[in-house]
Amino acid sequence: MNAGAANRPAGAAAPVDSIAARPVLDIAGLCVSVRGEDGEREVVSDLSFKLARGETLCIAGESGSGKSMTALAIMQLLPQPAGRISSGTIRLGETNLATLNERQMQRIRGARIAMIFQEPMTSLNPVLSIGRQLTESIEAHTDLSQSQAQRRAVEALKAVRISEAESRLKQFPHELSGGMRQRVMIAMALALEPDVLIADEPTTALDVTVQGEVLELLRDLQREHGTSVILITHDMGVVAEMADRVIVMRHGRMVEEGAATDIFALPQAEYTRELLAAVPRIGTGAGRQESRDAAEASKPANVADVDDLHVRFDLRGGFFGRINRRVHAVEGVSFSIAPNETLALVGESGCGKSTTAKALAGLVPYQGDIAIGGRNLSGLGRAARKAVRRDVQMIFQDPYASLDPRMRVGDLVAEPLLIHGIASKEERRERVAALFERVGLSADQMELYPHEFSGGQRQRICIARALALRPRLIIADESVSALDVSVQARVLDLLKELQREFGVAYLFISHDMAVVENISDRVAVMYLGQIVEMGTRDQVFSNPRHPYTKRLIEAVPVPDPTRRRERFARLDREIPSSTRRIGETPPRLALTDVGGGHLVAV
Repeated sequence: MNAGAANRPAGAAAPVDSIAARPVLDIAGLCVSVRGEDGEREVVSDLSFKLARGETLCIAGESGSGKSMTALAIMQLLPQPAGRISSGTIRLGETNLATLNERQMQRIRGARIAMIFQEPMTSLNPVLSIGRQLTESIEAHTDLSQSQAQRRAVEALKAVRISEAESRLKQFPHELSGGMRQRVMIAMALALEPDVLIADEPTTALDVTVQGEVLELLRDLQREHGTSVILITHDMGVVAEMADRVIVMRHGRMVEEGAATDIFALPQAEYTRELLAAVPRIGTGAGRQESRDAAEASKPANVADVDDLHVRFDLRGGFFGRINRRVHAVEGVSFSIAPNETLALVGESGCGKSTTAKALAGLVPYQGDIAIGGRNLSGLGRAARKAVRRDVQMIFQDPYASLDPRMRVGDLVAEPLLIHGIASKEERRERVAALFERVGLSADQMELYPHEFSGGQRQRICIARALALRPRLIIADESVSALDVSVQARVLDLLKELQREFGVAYLFISHDMAVVENISDRVAVMYLGQIVEMGTRDQVFSNPRHPYTKRLIEAVPVPDPTRRRERFARLDREIPSSTRRIGETPPRLALTDVGGGHLVAV
């Protein structure tokens, strides 16, 4: 690694002279075109930048801005035959990648330039072991024997701090957690110590603590090997934590470029200012929910009451397939939600928050008591239970996966009304049209199909569908985590407007603590199936008492390069499993009131 990058203080941009001198990657006048039904159109237009050795360059922007297409063009992985580089040069050292054929690029990919994709589960081959996938890449680019390649693979896994590296070689991708799969992807990318590493949204799907671990890992490996990094993301907090320089893209064009400190302190482009203004910040941020009176938030007539909820799944194993282990997904959870209130349920993947939501919506069997509007579901017949379920609706994380692609969106929104036999056909159409107008869409769009909408528009359709039955409670399960920051802000504003208008209550499930802090009235923190802390938003965020809550909040990246952390909170080990042997139960946590209804596990 060059001395300038090694000695540069956190938050400081790389010196201009070091960037200009002998760049590792030099892109000039890059144009990328994609052919569709309406002919060919440019998705990247006249893009030029240089990447210095040891530098981290972040390319930021919303979906459709051309970030990922730029990365795919550099790697020569554009979709074929539709995509092509129509003009420009991509020089890696003295080699123009834009002129190489596939066989020549195969020798460069992995060896000199590597890429980490957003979703590791779709990037790793599910039928090959981790060891086979690692050694295959090493053997393709080196003259090492199989045993030597295996030793290199073990070293790569150890470098990304995966425990028991030798035994991990025999495991398959589905046997690892999301954070571990992403670390395996990083190990594969860095096993041959490439000159350039492209990381395309490497932390978007990860929990905030795992995200911090992965970013810290990239920093460490960059310091050790002097690798140049192109980090593609729409998370401006990650940009502030990692970038030396920033390129902001919109509609395929660069709208602004500069040092990270300059971009955040004095953005020149209006689009950059809008992007930064939409970023949720703990304690501040556009559209932040005002604190509500504690007495108002605890009115007796609750929309939902959950008492001593348990959800367990049995696992079979052994030669005869006997039940030998049990997943304690939710263990003794209790909470209530008042009318017009937002209760946020937060925690890392596997903590039980989504399972709790599914139990509340009647999608999984459970033990304990769930009462909706004062009616306990466990004591109701099928018809009565169906009627009560009208009061609880869900908005899921992926709007495209939750909408039937074969149906028109107007029919999808009307479907709950049809199932419950509400209104005539004409009345249903009028109600759906009114819902479309209310969520910011037009009635004319009712005849379109899901694929004809953007991600943010599809989520608005899902919100309209959830509102169709005029429910008392809407469960939003990671409903904005897959959206761009500005689209996310607009959807959150819409949810708050609808709450004020209809008095609906929300169970808001998320691992994004900054979003939670901006929208919630009360917060419940879950860990291994149990609530470890619960209180008003201000109690939990201003005075977190449980160590796990503190770690979640500390791991949130701050969108300010001048406050960049030297080290992220590091995970010393994988999150413990909630799976136990039959007959073995986890220790029950008792919640103690530390003042003003602020409950903390002891």
